Amino acid sequence: MRDYEPLDLSLMCNAGLSVLGEEQPEAGGWPRGQAMPPASAAVGAQAFHGLPFLIGRPDEDGSRCFLAFGKGLHNEPLKVPISRSARHVVIAHRLLESDIVQGGIPGKLVAEYVFHLDGGETVRVPIRERFEISVVLGRTGWTRSFVGLPYRAVSDQGNSLQPRYQGRWESAGRRQTEAIQGQPFSYVLWAWANPHPDRLIEALEIIPVGSRFIIAAVTLGHLDEHPFVRAGARELKIVLPQPGDAAKPFNLEVEVDRGVATYPYSLPTKTADEFLADDFKGWGEADNLSSSPAYVEVTAIPSAIVTVKQDGEALGSVRWGEVEDKKIVQPTPRLRVELVDRGRNWVHTTVLDDETGKQVPCRIHFRSPEGVPYQPHGHHNHVNSNNGTWHIDVGGDLRLGQITYAYIDGACQGWLPRGDVIVDAARGFEYEPLRAKVRIEPGQRELTLRIKRWRNMNAERWFSGDTHVHFLSTQGSHVEAQGEDLNVVNVLQSQWGHLFTNTEEFTGQPSLSPDGRTIVYVTQENRQHFLGHLTLLGLKKPVMPWCSDGPGEAELGGTLEVTMSDWADQCHAQGGTIIIPHLPFPNGEPATLIATGRADAVEMLIHNPYCHLEYYRYLNGGYRLPLVGGTDKMTSDVPVGLYRTYVYIPPDEEFTYENWCRNLAKGRTFHSGGPLLDFTVEGQKVGDTITIAGNGGTLEVEAKAESIFPLHRLEIVEQGMIVASTEDLKGARSLRLRTKVKVEGHTWLAARVSGPGYWQSRSHHDWWSRGVFAHSSPIYVACGGEWQLYNRETAQYMLTMIEGTLTHIRENSLQHPSEAVTHHHGEADHLAYLERPFLQAREAIQRRMSRLGPAH
Repeated sequence: MRDYEPLDLSLMCNAGLSVLGEEQPEAGGWPRGQAMPPASAAVGAQAFHGLPFLIGRPDEDGSRCFLAFGKGLHNEPLKVPISRSARHVVIAHRLLESDIVQGGIPGKLVAEYVFHLDGGETVRVPIRERFEISVVLGRTGWTRSFVGLPYRAVSDQGNSLQPRYQGRWESAGRRQTEAIQGQPFSYVLWAWANPHPDRLIEALEIIPVGSRFIIAAVTLGHLDEHPFVRAGARELKIVLPQPGDAAKPFNLEVEVDRGVATYPYSLPTKTADEFLADDFKGWGEADNLSSSPAYVEVTAIPSAIVTVKQDGEALGSVRWGEVEDKKIVQPTPRLRVELVDRGRNWVHTTVLDDETGKQVPCRIHFRSPEGVPYQPHGHHNHVNSNNGTWHIDVGGDLRLGQITYAYIDGACQGWLPRGDVIVDAARGFEYEPLRAKVRIEPGQRELTLRIKRWRNMNAERWFSGDTHVHFLSTQGSHVEAQGEDLNVVNVLQSQWGHLFTNTEEFTGQPSLSPDGRTIVYVTQENRQHFLGHLTLLGLKKPVMPWCSDGPGEAELGGTLEVTMSDWADQCHAQGGTIIIPHLPFPNGEPATLIATGRADAVEMLIHNPYCHLEYYRYLNGGYRLPLVGGTDKMTSDVPVGLYRTYVYIPPDEEFTYENWCRNLAKGRTFHSGGPLLDFTVEGQKVGDTITIAGNGGTLEVEAKAESIFPLHRLEIVEQGMIVASTEDLKGARSLRLRTKVKVEGHTWLAARVSGPGYWQSRSHHDWWSRGVFAHSSPIYVACGGEWQLYNRETAQYMLTMIEGTLTHIRENSLQHPSEAVTHHHGEADHLAYLERPFLQAREAIQRRMSRLGPAH
């Protein structure tokens, strides 16, 4: 006997699809002049919630599909013979009318279903509107919004998932919900539990009483289980024993016929002990891009069949009841599944500062020993299903490789698994990350964790900031900055083609946290695909146009309307600060900005030789350029402040946004991707100029680097050349260097620290895979007069960049006809306006070449 057996009611059917009438209109009515479409419903052999139903006969024309009751239909009692035993009887039915949306009250009696058992006993069940039966408004209706889902019945459509990797544009926002609630498209399903499952059910008698309704199908359930899912989701680990299957790029699907499953996700390859011992605590772990191990959450009835597919091919199927009984099942040589759900508690977690005992913001991750995440309520286990998050779902959560972290104010709550739980928490670079195993006992509802500050840079007058953040809100920036122990966040309005971001966030003034330790300033990054990008810090009013010269920065067909130099001049006129982000890309106008003194600092976005070479090139050419760190955060897999700028503010100055920017422009900075740098030359700090008599001398240099990450090499560079270093190939938390450096003429010195050989840095798990390193701004050494440095190769390079960009402006850039437009600058000659700063820069460089002569 089949576990679920549909009855054939076709010989008793007295109505077809026409009894359904016309489809109900949407809220607001059907468009005038258009006929409403005829209502429809599923007929023939169907499966609802994985259970079989037979509605009429598939080979008929649809004229005899239903048992229809009520006024104008069959209005007398009707017996449906069954003559079988069953534990449940599942009925697919629906009301044909309802007055609930006109003020009617649910619960009105529609019919009585009388179950006749052998021996003459009967069981009478009232069938009430919105309890056992409900109206169905079809695919264009709003059952849930207006009529409401039934209390005791379920929709014929089960809950499901959004398409994982594709979909329509207008569904982009809804796709983030992942889940789709099942709605009654054709019927509602009601299950009657037989109080005497061993006795024969002779017949089902339908006694109509009130509103019109139809019965579409009756199915008998012979298993000792409720026909519809009542249990919550449970975690199922998926292991592919065959190495060939396991190594394939992740492309798993899990199907459940009588239940639902979430998207499957890969699990980490490291064991719990290996994870706990890793020296990158609090900062993610490598992503497992292969197919095994993995996990999925399943909610199903015991008879459900769970099928695991890879690249569309079924690897094996298993009965859910067997999994719940045995915990570990291997249905085929290619598939093993393990039930890893050990129960759970709703736990309130508090994170305290170990020194002060006060609640402290941070970011946190919880997982089972297998690696299944259990993030705090209100946060994602997998941000955007582990798909890309550019401009989508950026705030509140952070994904670093395999791990998703939740930003919290020091307290959170949500489900945690019973037994061993691994917690991974971090708060910037000045706190020891916490990665530990804790125990959650049955009934436990509270968990307290402590995180320890190991260095307080604010107390030493160093204040950290991120100069380059996109898409976060002001409040979101405060939350994440506090979670990363970051003092300043510059949220940058900008434009990508026809997308303008953070438009409503701009106020022209800083936003301060109540304790005064965090400042958020919404300002601008103005961008052009060829000339370059420019960060304008501290704007009091917008500088427009934000972007220019066409995609991907400006609009399709956009013309070259403005120079970066003009943007810089407008920003400086407001008292703002100019940074060239991610030097040198795009490499059009940076040379011009530097030559004319319009750039206050440059940003190094990644740790690689070319970025260093470009920075050193300008320093060697005699241009004072402070170095800053910014993340260019645009996705949830980049933490605010991963690359940050530490700015020294003297003790006699308050920590304010203006003072932070002013000291940044003075060069009192170091760039950090983890390490904390102390660097002095003859006791002078970064940004200072040391003046010595004559053409040179010997200088005492001290450098120290400390970090929560292992450090390998600390170096002193002069004009880009290593002049002193110390190394620990095993990696150390602290490196120190004290030496004497002989200089011959005007020069600059800087400190930098990273991995073995400096370039073999361990990578962070952010989207960029950026290296762990730190680099100071220079300390300048002037010999026998005012500091000046000249390099002929740098000058020639800058002249070439200027000439090339002028060529682009004159020959390649898009322009409106001069007689057809009035430009924002109001000048009649737009080309002359565009060329002006480049001509200024060329003249300035030629003057330097004439004055300073050949290279030193």
